[in-house]
Order: sequence, then structure tokens, then C-alpha cells
Amino acid sequence: MSKKINTKKYLEYILSETTKILAIDSPSGFTAKAAEYVMNAYTALGYTPVQTVKGGVICEIGGDSAKKDALMMEAHIDTLGAMVCDINPNGALRLSPIGGMNANNAEAENCKIYTREGKVFTGTFQLCDASVHVNGKFNETARSYDVMEVVIDERVQTKEDTLALGILPGDFVCFDPRTAITESGYIKSRFLDDKLSVGILLGFAKYVKEEKIKLPRNVYQHITVYEEVGHGGAASIPDGVTEVLSVDMGCVGDGVSCTEHQVSICAKDSHGPYNYEVVSNLIAAAKRLNLDFAVDVYPHYGSDADVALTAGYDVKHGLIGSGVYASHGYERSHKDGVLNTFLLLTEYCRSAFAVL
Repeated sequence: MSKKINTKKYLEYILSETTKILAIDSPSGFTAKAAEYVMNAYTALGYTPVQTVKGGVICEIGGDSAKKDALMMEAHIDTLGAMVCDINPNGALRLSPIGGMNANNAEAENCKIYTREGKVFTGTFQLCDASVHVNGKFNETARSYDVMEVVIDERVQTKEDTLALGILPGDFVCFDPRTAITESGYIKSRFLDDKLSVGILLGFAKYVKEEKIKLPRNVYQHITVYEEVGHGGAASIPDGVTEVLSVDMGCVGDGVSCTEHQVSICAKDSHGPYNYEVVSNLIAAAKRLNLDFAVDVYPHYGSDADVALTAGYDVKHGLIGSGVYASHGYERSHKDGVLNTFLLLTEYCRSAFAVL
């Protein structure tokens, strides 16, 4: 992998794929269309992906399959969202969150309601009695799903009106991502966690294929579909895999040093420390390329790699990702962070763990 990388080409591809994937609604449990897109993306690159029973996508990228020390990279395509749990007397929808979708972050957000019959309706998630000019307690009301509702963009006034549309409890509600990439290189959208990393893994797969890279050990990529509810990486690790590297968002905020321009290497999260050897080798790889990186401890975090160990897999584990600000809200990263993450993957796989 000593050949100079055309970073502009791969960065453009990563951002293009990320933007397309962000446009496909995919909260946990409603990921079939997003997974189909990823399957087709791998196929277009010349790979032969397979779909897991749970609905995720696994693709073998290449390497020496005779060696029993394969690496599995993981990123998740499922996002936060909500589900209809009841219909209010006025015809508006009560929601139950999927994953950590915070009601404060979702207020006044446009959304889509997908019915089991295949119909799609639009609406907005609002505080009940949302007019400041009418509701004297608007400012002091703590936002929660108990006091908020989806106002449907249809002429409904009663619960029966909404039922007549075909909307039922159990229907998925998907919030608009509002994706934008600024001239200064900032990437703004809901659900960069973790669709930005899916784009990065696709970029790595494209790089390996087009540059005919000879990987020193076998590498798989697993796009999981239930990470946001805690069991995305709990299954489907192929035989011979000895290491799982989760590529997820890097935390940005008080108490951590990572910025949106860096690749974050996580040493410990709320589940405990990541594998010492893996973290050390990731740091060494970042230093060899003189990448802009940070090593951090995440106070409120769990990854697919954590879940693999919890499920009983005997593997080493690590976690990296482009720095993302305002996690689980309207998130922001930067092209610099994306590129640093992509380049760390190329160097880490080239070096085949030569530090410890």
C-alpha cells in the first residue's frame, strides 16, 4: 500500500455514498431498503456481498484467507427513529422512541410515517398544544414523548380519521436527515452516526478493489442493522476472525479531546477498555502517517465491537471514527475527519499489526 493514494477521488466517493444512504430512512428494524442499497454498492464495486438473516450485509474484501487472523470492520446503517404507539383523540400520533432519539432534539422536525400497507404520510413532531400564543406553559414544559405528538399533514380531527388513513400503532416514523455539506467542508445531518462510517467502509472497499491492494490478512466488512438498540454486532462473525474493529462516530464535547477534523481512537467506553494491543497499533498507524488523531475515553457509549464480546466471541476489539459533534441530534463532522479515518484504515490494514 505504499502507492500514493488519490484521496480526492475516494473522499468524493465516500461523501456521495454517504449522502445517498442518509436519504434512505432506516431506523432500527426498518432497514431493508438501506441494506439493499449497500448490497448493490458492493456489487457495483465488484464484490459478492451476502445478507445476514437479521438483515445486515457482510462483504469479504480480500486478503490471505488461509491465515486464521481475519479482521472484521463494522459500521451500522440503522439509525434512531420512532414508532407509533397510540393515536390521540385529535388524530395526532403518540410515539415510542427507537434508540436514543431524544424528544428535545426531535421537536419541530419533519418526519414520514410508513404504514404496513405501503403508504407514506408526512408530519411534524410537535409539543402538544404547540402554539406559544395559546399555551402559557410552552416554555416551562419539559419535552418528553408523553407530551409530544406527530401532527399529520392530512385533514384529520379524530382518532377515527387517522385510522381511516391506514395508520396503526407499530408503524415506523422516520425523521428527516436534513443533509448539507458546506463549502468549508462541514458535513451536517442527522444520522451521521453511523451512515458516515458506512460511506467510509465503502470507500475503503473501493480503494482495495481499484488499486488491487494485497491485504496481508483477510478482511471482512459487516454493515449491521440493530446497533442503536444494542445487538447489531452480536452475530454473524465469520470463522477465522480474530479482531473486530468498529468504525463509528468519534465523540466531540466536554471531557474529550477529539474534534470534527480528527479521527478518534477510543481507548475505553462505558463497557470498559478496548483491546490494548489493538489500540496501541491504531495509535502507531496514525503516527506513521502523521494523521490528525485523538485518543479518548467515551463516558456514555457502546459499540458493535463491545456487543461482539458480550455475545461470547473470542476476539480482540477496537473502535475508531470521524469526530462527530452533537451526537444523536443534528450532527456535524468534517471532510478532514473523514479523510483521517479512511487513511487510518488503509495504514492499519497495510501494517498488519506490527507494533506489539
